[in-house]
Amino acid sequence: MGRAYQNRKDSMAKTSNANAKLYSKFSREIYVCAKSGGIDPDGNLALRSLLDRAKRSQVPAHVIEKAIDKAKGGGGEDFAIARYEGFGPGNAMVIVDCLTDNPNRTFGDVRQCFTKTKCKIGTQGSVSHMFDHCAIFVFKGSDEEAVLDALMEADVDVTDIESEDDVITVFTPHTEYFKAKQALVDALGEIEFEIDEIQFVPQTSTPIEGDDVEMFDKFLEMLDDLEDVQNVYHNAEL
Repeated sequence: MGRAYQNRKDSMAKTSNANAKLYSKFSREIYVCAKSGGIDPDGNLALRSLLDRAKRSQVPAHVIEKAIDKAKGGGGEDFAIARYEGFGPGNAMVIVDCLTDNPNRTFGDVRQCFTKTKCKIGTQGSVSHMFDHCAIFVFKGSDEEAVLDALMEADVDVTDIESEDDVITVFTPHTEYFKAKQALVDALGEIEFEIDEIQFVPQTSTPIEGDDVEMFDKFLEMLDDLEDVQNVYHNAEL
């Protein structure tokens, strides 16, 4: 019983720690979005989508309300978007998106994650040209043609659409995000999106093998531990 209980306790501690990180990242992103575009989700579509995503990730209501109240006050920190690119373990391509109130500190912290895992941080554009900056929508459905027709009628530039196991996935350029989402809602009514966000999708993949697998896991854990890091995209095939 002792070992089983300890394993369960360790698992719970890890989950609690992961949740704290998740809530912190959402809180910062909601604050920045509300401060820059307004606190009313009906008038700030980016905030509305972010709140939907936070709720799907089970972020507590009090965390969301606190972030919006902070933005309502008008004061507080000024965060800026910072994006770093480079090559991780096994030469996999990596993009690190951050929100920071101190770019020099954030750059130093991110660079340390690269150097401590024997990786190389690059210049802007060094790997991002090998990723597609996409809006991705995933929801239940099987009529791929009807979805495509609705998007085409709304003059949405559809990059790709897939249907598998009664789940439809739509890819559009990131600039088409709001138009595509509105077209889907207009055509299909209220949709429960499984994924509804903008991501960097790699055009190719890099197999990671041997010692590089452990090193890549360490690299991702180090980045995840940084408060300023919001998202990490890579083309590693583990």
